[in-house]
Amino acid sequence: MRRRTVVLVGLLAWPLGGIAQPTARMARIGFIGGTARDSQRTWVEPFRQGLRELGYVEGQNFTIEFRWQEGKEERLPGLLAELIALAPDVLVTIGPREAILAKDATTTIPVVALGVDDPVTAGLAVSHARPGRNITGLSGAFQGILEKRLQLMKAIVPAARRFAVLSNPFSYGRAELEKYLHEQNFEGVLGVQVMVLDARGPDDFDAAFATMARERVDAVAVLADAMFWTHRARLGELCTKHRLPSVWGGAGYLEAGGLVSYQGDFVAMARRSASFIDKILKGTKPGDIPFEQATKLELVVNLKAAKALGLTIPQSVLVGADEVIQ
Repeated sequence: MRRRTVVLVGLLAWPLGGIAQPTARMARIGFIGGTARDSQRTWVEPFRQGLRELGYVEGQNFTIEFRWQEGKEERLPGLLAELIALAPDVLVTIGPREAILAKDATTTIPVVALGVDDPVTAGLAVSHARPGRNITGLSGAFQGILEKRLQLMKAIVPAARRFAVLSNPFSYGRAELEKYLHEQNFEGVLGVQVMVLDARGPDDFDAAFATMARERVDAVAVLADAMFWTHRARLGELCTKHRLPSVWGGAGYLEAGGLVSYQGDFVAMARRSASFIDKILKGTKPGDIPFEQATKLELVVNLKAAKALGLTIPQSVLVGADEVIQ
């Protein structure tokens, strides 16, 4: 009898494949961004790949609920409310507007924000090292990325005296942006004045470019935004029409006529973000996970757009380019 008892205990303790094991809890991830088609290759597939590399199997230990605004920014609050109602374990946002709305909508659901230039300036984090709230994430390059873009434009157009920054005020606070530009003293450092112009939607584009023409703007920096992405073809046409060299936050914008892009590697960011999800699912608070910036910046030059503008790109810029579009 004693021998049988020992054998029975041993069988109960031994993790044989034929004996049912406790099932791990199914984690639910919410994912909200611009358009499904454009985001698939850049964000979604690298994100899934990163999770697979960490041992996650979709449908077995996690599921993803997607919501896409598909170029209609007014849909974002409703789509975000749908995801929050599902009580996901983690919410992933793509773009500044989505992250800001998430910050205002929930203080309890962990948020991993991707594609935000500076989370501190955007009000998403107390500091880069200690976000302190329910939000963490990865940025294209929050330390001086706009400064680097304007320096790039100055190298391409050395005679420039006035630059414009085109932004969507729903994504970038006007006051914070102007404060940053003032602190950088671009007039003293680069010899250019920098003005901020707002575009809340495509109906504002013509007026913004008309102002640039009236103010004799020499080049424009277009800040990354889901609405701008959706209407990038129209913006590219306006840059060409007004003969304005332009710098963008993402190589995809250049397909529509932009001149240069200087931004972090979005694919690498999406893949890396899986490690943030892993930490949060294992119990780490997002406010204790430092915001990271991209370790690799990509410079892409569109020579076709340069030709249309009658510009010659300096050799120093071409040598440093990761990609040149002929």
